Amino acid sequence: MGKVAINFKEGTIAQNKTDIIVGIDLGTTNSLIAYMQDGKAQIIADANDNTLLVPSIIYYDEDSEQIFVGESAKKQLTLHPESTIYSVKRLMGKSYQDMQPNKHLGYTLHPSEDQNIKIKLKDKYYNPIELSAMILNYLKDRAEHALNQKITKAVITVPSYFNDHQRQATRDAGKLAGMEVLRIINEPTAASLAYGLGLNKNENKIIAVYDLGGGTFDVSILRLEDGIFDVLSTNGNTELGGDDFDQAIIQYWEKNQQLIIPIEYKEKNTLRQFAETAKIFTNESGHFSGTYNNQNLELNTDILNQILEPFIAKTITCCKNAMNDSKLKLNEIDEVILVGGSTRLNQVQNRVSEFFNKTVNTNLNPDQVVALGAAIQADILAGNNKEFLLIDVTPLSLGIETIGGLMDTIIPRNSKIPISQARSYTTSVDGQKNLKVAIFQGERELVEHNHKLGELILKNIPPMPAGLPKIEIQFLINPDGILKVKAKELRTQTEQDIEIKSTINLSEEQMALMLIYSIKNAQADLDKRALIEIKNEVKYLIANYNRFLDQNKVHLSDSEKIILQTSIQKLQSTQDYTDKNSIQTQIDEINNSTAPIAHRMMDITIQTALSGQSINNANHE
Repeated sequence: MGKVAINFKEGTIAQNKTDIIVGIDLGTTNSLIAYMQDGKAQIIADANDNTLLVPSIIYYDEDSEQIFVGESAKKQLTLHPESTIYSVKRLMGKSYQDMQPNKHLGYTLHPSEDQNIKIKLKDKYYNPIELSAMILNYLKDRAEHALNQKITKAVITVPSYFNDHQRQATRDAGKLAGMEVLRIINEPTAASLAYGLGLNKNENKIIAVYDLGGGTFDVSILRLEDGIFDVLSTNGNTELGGDDFDQAIIQYWEKNQQLIIPIEYKEKNTLRQFAETAKIFTNESGHFSGTYNNQNLELNTDILNQILEPFIAKTITCCKNAMNDSKLKLNEIDEVILVGGSTRLNQVQNRVSEFFNKTVNTNLNPDQVVALGAAIQADILAGNNKEFLLIDVTPLSLGIETIGGLMDTIIPRNSKIPISQARSYTTSVDGQKNLKVAIFQGERELVEHNHKLGELILKNIPPMPAGLPKIEIQFLINPDGILKVKAKELRTQTEQDIEIKSTINLSEEQMALMLIYSIKNAQADLDKRALIEIKNEVKYLIANYNRFLDQNKVHLSDSEKIILQTSIQKLQSTQDYTDKNSIQTQIDEINNSTAPIAHRMMDITIQTALSGQSINNANHE
């Protein structure tokens, strides 16, 4: 059977239609989109031939109730920092706890029902996937306007250190933006492709990719062999970048040129932009002189290099660590590639060249190199580069059913096979002895819209309180496409498995329709998922409040008992709600009203423990 082309706009299957597959660099500071034109990777430009470099920033205007993305949002950083969202990439696939303490963001993070991150803009909560989808959708719309053609397929890049959760979150953002994400590839791999490395099947090289952007730094050591990139090691600092250079310049001016640093966040941001301008000008011309708030400020090359050196030294330490982890010697590095706008600084280039004892490759625009490489990868996936044999991939995502009929993807669509992926779960009921694992194939958020492949039952789990058992679900696909699913309780090593001979038991037309429906219904599906998840949290809270009431009834006052009982009733009433934000508002109000009670009970528990009563009770038992 031949290939099936999908018209996502019309929701139909069309034969022999050539789609543009774009490459997208979804960056922490800026994002960019590229495509192949006449066999060459090109950054998509607007009608005025300006590069579509889009700041990865989102602003919610309360007056018009509109959301703005890109340059128009960036302008609001100094005016409305509390409603302007930036550095979303740092939040992707992270839990709320991962981001604590959080001192660097001008907006507030909240824990979601599953302890992931959410951000409140007026009366609505958004997660990082939805926010990233806004950036991707803005990129896609501008590119479609520039090319006068619909864009439905993309390759999106991520840092090589991104874990499975972060990669899956990036895939979900692409789908929510109305695109089929054909592949998630590592940024160092994309950069290497942009420089032509890996396009010669007989080329074997060791490549160092030094990536220094506005807010993050990482270095990766890659082995290129027979057209395949292997990440040997990676190291970096997610809190180091060009923004730190700007702040250090400000501190230098404060100490040596009597600069008065403003107190307000808005003015601080304006000053940071002034410092950034000074940095760039000095790097290019050797000397900067300018006026900020009637204060004359200067910067020259020698001073700039002194300011930069402590930060660059930290990146060189990361390079040393990456080399140690790779088990390679410096003389084994064949190419050094620079990525990220901050690598334009002469001092950076000199120090990196000095460390690797090799001239760094600066032939391409460091802001564009990742997007260009993603476009080349997209061209390979489209089958236009006949030198490459496409590796077999999974045609549809594979996962299991979780509470509320949700689909939890373990192996995403288009993953290269053979592959093995595992994820940890637990029980939801006290004393649960058996666990059913239902295996599904498809792209929708609810399993009812996906295709069931089979199920297994993990029996004889030792009875424990809900949440205590640690159960690992592992999916393995061999080179022949045979799927094996294993379920293991890690505390007792109780294990069960099932083998599914074929995961491709649907026709290409059926799979194409599943993809169409998943993208057309992406927002609706995400809303349904969010509603189910928050209702699951409500059930969990009700059980916890009842348990808390029972365990602390001796210490609780009558008024506190009434507050807790009323809270339980309010939570129970939300089961009929159809809006997740209304439920979340109710949860937040209840948490605020019961927090003093919880704190008082915690104080009593601590006092009891310190007095030795809990030890005596334990000994008595």
